[in-house]
Amino acid sequence: MIEFKNVSKSYGTKQALKDVSFTIQPGEIFGLIGHNGAGKSTAIKSLVSIIDPSKGSILIDGENIAANRLAVKKKIGYVPDSPDMFLRLTAMEYWDLIAVAYEIPEEEKNKQLLKLMNLFDMTENQTSLISSFSHGMRQKTFIIGALLSDPKIWVLDEPMTGLDPQASYDLKELMRQHAAEGNTVLFSTHVLEVAQQLCDHIAILKNGEILYDGTVETLQAENEDQSLETIYLKMAGRTPAEEPIHNDTDATATERRG
Repeated sequence: MIEFKNVSKSYGTKQALKDVSFTIQPGEIFGLIGHNGAGKSTAIKSLVSIIDPSKGSILIDGENIAANRLAVKKKIGYVPDSPDMFLRLTAMEYWDLIAVAYEIPEEEKNKQLLKLMNLFDMTENQTSLISSFSHGMRQKTFIIGALLSDPKIWVLDEPMTGLDPQASYDLKELMRQHAAEGNTVLFSTHVLEVAQQLCDHIAILKNGEILYDGTVETLQAENEDQSLETIYLKMAGRTPAEEPIHNDTDATATERRG
């Protein structure tokens, strides 16, 4: 179980998260939904210990991550919002680095890699530099790395971006299977159709605050069974001073590139 308890994060005078609280149960696919700058990546980076909250606490299975970072990190597989890292390594060198960091036995690593490389069509690219990959191939490289240790908790920040339709479908099926086995998947997305298809539980963020925390079904029932997109735009749609919100068409087009 993942618990955010009154988590706030400030960067100077800007508050990226404001007293955010929610709970993710085992077996759930949990979606963080919001426009750019809503606080999704800040929440995720706080969970994976890239940044520290200014206030509040985050617990995983009852353990405060601030006091148990190494133990908690081994339970998490993380895909960041940008795949532009470790560009001077080959894909295999990156996966070997992950295997060492997570202390994955060689036999287990090879078994997992074989399955994941075949699934994401990366076998022929394993010795190529990450810098030579398209955005989608880089994304697949980091997804494989995140899943390599078969972690209990998957934390995926905009994981579909840049993926081709087959890879996107395969990842969604893996997410469903992982949750069905009693594990946890947390992911952020702009693509509301994907959230509506996948999520057992969602949180809608705007300007660092939670506007809604609950199931898609309950939200729709409270809004005359309108689509999640329609409800979201009513709740969190921009004011004239705010940035545009990516709609499904824009986000899907982005996914298909790379």
